[in-house]
Parts: sequence; C-alpha cells; structure tokens
Amino acid sequence: MKIDLIETSEAALPLGHYSQAAAHRGTLYLSGILPVAINGDHFANRPFDAQAELVLAHAEAILKKAGASVTDIVKVSIYITDISNWASFDDRYARFVGDHKPARAVIPVPVLHHGFDIELELIAAVKG
Repeated sequence: MKIDLIETSEAALPLGHYSQAAAHRGTLYLSGILPVAINGDHFANRPFDAQAELVLAHAEAILKKAGASVTDIVKVSIYITDISNWASFDDRYARFVGDHKPARAVIPVPVLHHGFDIELELIAAVKG
C-alpha cells in the first residue's frame, strides 16, 4: 500500500515534519494550509482577504501537482479565528470552487499557528 507524498514549490513548504499532501488509494489529503508566502515569509498582519486568497492559491497549486483540480475536492475544513470574516471567505471560496459544492466545515478557533487568521485543509479524489 504505497503512499505518495506531494510537494510543490508553487505553494508554501511545510513549517514542520509533514508533507503538503499525501495520496493513498485514490484519495488526496492536503495538510493544513496557512497563508505563508512561498518564500516562507510570515505576514500574519496581512488583511484577512489577502490571507484567504493565499490559502486558496496554495491549495490549487498542491491539487495541480497531484494531478487533481478543484472539481476533485470532496471535503474542505476551514479554521478561522474571527467568524465575522466568514462571509468574506465564503465569497472567495465560491469563486474558487465554482459550481462544484464539496462537503465543507467551518470551525471557529481562538488562535492559529503564527497568529494567522485562517487555515484550510481538504480531501480530494485523485487517479491511482
């Protein structure tokens, strides 16, 4: 039972001992994605909208590297520190997934790593 670890320089590299994603038996698991710049810079003071756009861009890059696309997403979990930002994220998310409507959970949390306002993880279907 082979597990393929996915890594792309088109998204921020992991900050710890984990992979950007792992694929196993046709399922792709993306690790929690924080809005870290591709060069590794942490700008937690960026506006929420900029953080949200960066997280979605990283997710798309990792999906692409794994041979998947947004329409292959099965489940998304979004962690946000301020629920008042939900409407803003939901608008961006709707543009990101288009007509596709995967299962989704929004989890309000008091704090995220490095002071960020959002973290996203997802599960997608892949070939193989």
